[in-house]
Amino acid sequence: MKLEVKKIGNSTGLILPRELLSELNVKQGQWLYVTSMPGGVRLTPYDPDFERAMTVVDDIMDEYRDTLKALAK
Repeated sequence: MKLEVKKIGNSTGLILPRELLSELNVKQGQWLYVTSMPGGVRLTPYDPDFERAMTVVDDIMDEYRDTLKALAK
């Protein structure tokens, strides 16, 4: 897919075709995250920093399951 960089008001932007919005499962007003990768960029509706943080939290919750359970009483 080829996208043209255009002037939009006082900014520069891209117009995303309906097919791409559907593939990304995003709607107008939602955020997209750009991650630099070797050879290009990755465009995703999911925040990779948040995903990494949730992985750390899951590991901590697994490791301290009994402690968290006792604290929840």
